[in-house]
Amino acid sequence: MRALLARLALAEGEPVSVDTLVADLWGEHARGGTVNALHGLVHRLRKALGEAGVLERAAGGYRLHVRADDVDAHRFEEKAKRGGRELASGAARRADSLLEEALALWRGDALADVRDTPFAGTAAPRLEELRVAATEDRFEAELRLGRHDEILADMAAMAAVHPLRERLAGLRMRALHAAGRQSDALAVFEQVRGTLAEELGVDPSGELRKTHLAVLRGELKSPEAEQTRPEAVRGRLPAPLTSFVGRSDELRLLAGSLETSRLVTVVGPGGAGKTRLAVEAASRHRAHRRGRVWLVPLAGVTTADGLHEAVLGTLGLADVQSPGTPLERVVNLLAGGEGVLVLDNCEQISGLVAEFAGHLLERQPYLTVLATSREPLEVMGETLCRLGPLGLPPAHADAALAAESDAVRLFRDRATAVQPAFAMDAPSAAAVVDIVRRLDGLPLALELAAARLRTMSAEQVAQRLDDRFRLLSTGNRAAQPRQQTLHAVIEWSWDLLTEQERVLARRISIFPARTGIAAIEAVCSDGTLPASEVAYLVDSLVDKSIVERAGDAYRMLETVRAHSADKLRLAGEAEAVLRELVRHFAGLAEEHEPLLRADGQAQALMLFQAEYDNLVFALHTAVETGDAHAAARLLGPLYWYWVVLRFDARANAYVAKVAAFGEALPADARAAFTAIHQVVGEGAPITDPERLRALIGDCVRTGALRRYPMLLTVVLPMAAMIGPEELLDQEITRVRGGSDRWAIACTLMIEGLRHRERGDRENSATATAAALRAFEETGDRWWTAKALYGLAQIHAMGGEHDQAIAAYERTIAIATDLGSQDEVSTRLGLAAERMRAGDLTGAGHDIEVAERAAWERGHTVLEIDVLGSRAELYRRRGEVERAGQELDRMEALAHQARIDAETIESRLAPARMSNLLTAEKAAPARALLPRAVQAAQAVMDVPSAAHLLARLLFLEGDPAGAATALGLSQALRGTLDHGDVELRVLADALAERLGRTGYDTAYREGAVLTAQEAVDRLR
Repeated sequence: MRALLARLALAEGEPVSVDTLVADLWGEHARGGTVNALHGLVHRLRKALGEAGVLERAAGGYRLHVRADDVDAHRFEEKAKRGGRELASGAARRADSLLEEALALWRGDALADVRDTPFAGTAAPRLEELRVAATEDRFEAELRLGRHDEILADMAAMAAVHPLRERLAGLRMRALHAAGRQSDALAVFEQVRGTLAEELGVDPSGELRKTHLAVLRGELKSPEAEQTRPEAVRGRLPAPLTSFVGRSDELRLLAGSLETSRLVTVVGPGGAGKTRLAVEAASRHRAHRRGRVWLVPLAGVTTADGLHEAVLGTLGLADVQSPGTPLERVVNLLAGGEGVLVLDNCEQISGLVAEFAGHLLERQPYLTVLATSREPLEVMGETLCRLGPLGLPPAHADAALAAESDAVRLFRDRATAVQPAFAMDAPSAAAVVDIVRRLDGLPLALELAAARLRTMSAEQVAQRLDDRFRLLSTGNRAAQPRQQTLHAVIEWSWDLLTEQERVLARRISIFPARTGIAAIEAVCSDGTLPASEVAYLVDSLVDKSIVERAGDAYRMLETVRAHSADKLRLAGEAEAVLRELVRHFAGLAEEHEPLLRADGQAQALMLFQAEYDNLVFALHTAVETGDAHAAARLLGPLYWYWVVLRFDARANAYVAKVAAFGEALPADARAAFTAIHQVVGEGAPITDPERLRALIGDCVRTGALRRYPMLLTVVLPMAAMIGPEELLDQEITRVRGGSDRWAIACTLMIEGLRHRERGDRENSATATAAALRAFEETGDRWWTAKALYGLAQIHAMGGEHDQAIAAYERTIAIATDLGSQDEVSTRLGLAAERMRAGDLTGAGHDIEVAERAAWERGHTVLEIDVLGSRAELYRRRGEVERAGQELDRMEALAHQARIDAETIESRLAPARMSNLLTAEKAAPARALLPRAVQAAQAVMDVPSAAHLLARLLFLEGDPAGAATALGLSQALRGTLDHGDVELRVLADALAERLGRTGYDTAYREGAVLTAQEAVDRLR
């Protein structure tokens, strides 16, 4: 297996045919089964190598997927050849360095562990011959450099192994003569002449005889030019004062780039840690071990002369009178083999550095230049390593998860340096996460913030970040002035911009989040800054690390944005640019709102998602500045987006604020947002049919139902539940008389809901199925999913578990594809259905998937929903203690999220009562019943309270009362829930206890009541 690996490696990444491999590995011993043996070896080698794709089948044979430079034999040959060429050109120092590197690659004899294989019989002697020749070349280079004393011992040892090599003998004679040992040099000649005559019967070559004659006459001269050539001092990198944290990916990228490119530039905003990364990468480069890495700080350099002086000063030129221009002197100093020149902080003279680096690289083929700058040097062949902020934790990360973030690790490391007692526990984790996220993970900003922990807590630092430039105004006094404070770092970059770049940069700061080029052109351009120039200026700002490119969008780091916003305010442009932002996004929202209900829904949702923070900011601005018309234009589309794709805790508050504009709004907008506010917003829930009648009437009269079609799904369904019936019928008739297929589909959904409330399962299913087909025709995938969800619930109530599960799964697929938050709630609905069917294992899996999705979205309400489902799962398993613990967590999280007490109670009271019933604790369950009934009414699920009452009465020993309570659920819903295995078990137990006739009689006693009478019986 090792022989196969060696043979493929010698091919340097090229395919080797099966026939060649068989011949090279087995030779004349090959047999009929040898090919199969080869395939077996390949299989074993693949397993040993581990990494997929390293050994692959190719062109009738096999290929080791490696670069030639990954094979030591190839690297040796290349370096040895380069060293030989340098020696021939008279560059002994460079030759010596290359040959030393080449010979250092050897580890014993060539192919020592596979020497018996046929291919090794040819390859090994060749490599050994190249090794000896390279050693002779190195002796030659050392001689030219005047290092004869250092190589005499090595030459003697080699001569003992190779007594017939005349070049080696000549080199040895020259070295001995240079050391003043003329007689020893002549003795070497006599020894070689005798050996040649005895073993080969020949005389020494003419070249060796010439050397002998020169030694006899004392005419052998040592070259002086190489010995007196100026040489750079050994390079030194600054010793780090603090630990290096993170950046593992960037270090790997830099290491690879330094191998494949001769000019590498680390580009990033001020304070990103470019210098620290470059120094760390250079310290790991092999040239550093030989002292051939030099760091040249250029922060204070502004001229070409200053650039040359800075480099010469670092290289340590001893003879300042050396001939030639400063550039030629630098070139001569950098001779001597592979080296890395680190040019730090190039942005203020990027053009000069580009020209300088180009000349150096042309004249020193083994030199690599590593530069750091806030913009690229723009030289042909330049490789960029763009350095952004450190990795951030999720906004809702706990202490353990936050500690995995590089930004948090850096902050914690620097914090413990100034405050050894600092510990990132649960209380401080939220503050630390807030700090690192608001500071964009910018290393300098994090270090300055951590330094504040000398006198402040993490919570106090977080609270003061709105005035970050004042907070972070002290830092490392040993640093350059422009690196000592956060403001100085950003101001330095600002000063390097052109006037037009500054205008655009300060205007871009008006965007609170990433945005596309079209929005930047629309909002930031004017008579002084033409829209046609904006794209080019944005690209320049990206190059200069003022703006970041994020896919097809652009953003500013928050610290850069805060600085630029100050410039915008000082320029007196903030108000005008803000008006343009509101105008642009109001138009964008209006333009795409109809697509949210049509074939273009997915694309429209993607746009709203991409520009979400900017849209909400525009709405907030319109509300705060009293621009009622713009607020209405923005709120309508945004509210629909909130319904479809994502929950936003601010939604109801924005509806209330816009509705409060009253008569300042267009009539249709006033009617629409007033209705939403009172039906489902902060003013909800509405219970007065006459008040609902007035709201719907106002929407009809003002045309709001046509202008805001979402009202069909918000206001009219409430009429289906509480009345007035005739108004609902009237509106359904009006809509169906029109041609709007989407609106018609909505009326079918409402009709399905009305039938379901009446207990008419068959007609409810028919209407909902019709709505499903209609929504599919319109292209509205989200409402298609909602119709499927409705069908799933209908099937569930009828005990049709397979159909319900299939409908839930289709709903989940659509929600996931759209990126809708309904993915979580629907998956929890699926889990509930599995629990009702008795599949607790499947339900547990669904809850785990939902939990991950809820956590990734960072929505506390969704996480609360997950905890409620998990508590129900534990209860049904009989693990009431664990269920109670989940409910406690749920309550704590709800309080932490500042959810109002009534909402919390509506979720907790029924769940806690159910848990008590499972634990057979009748007395506390009885005490909780009134709260559970009230909670069920609040969420319009009163039948569930009847189920709880039935379980309680059965536990208390009143089977007839329990059967009547089950009948109450039919009075309230129109039908008994046939899909819950627990209810079926309860009904069977009651029938067994009472007898079928007794059970039916007791059940009918509750079932014949009106809905209101049934509610009264529950209280």
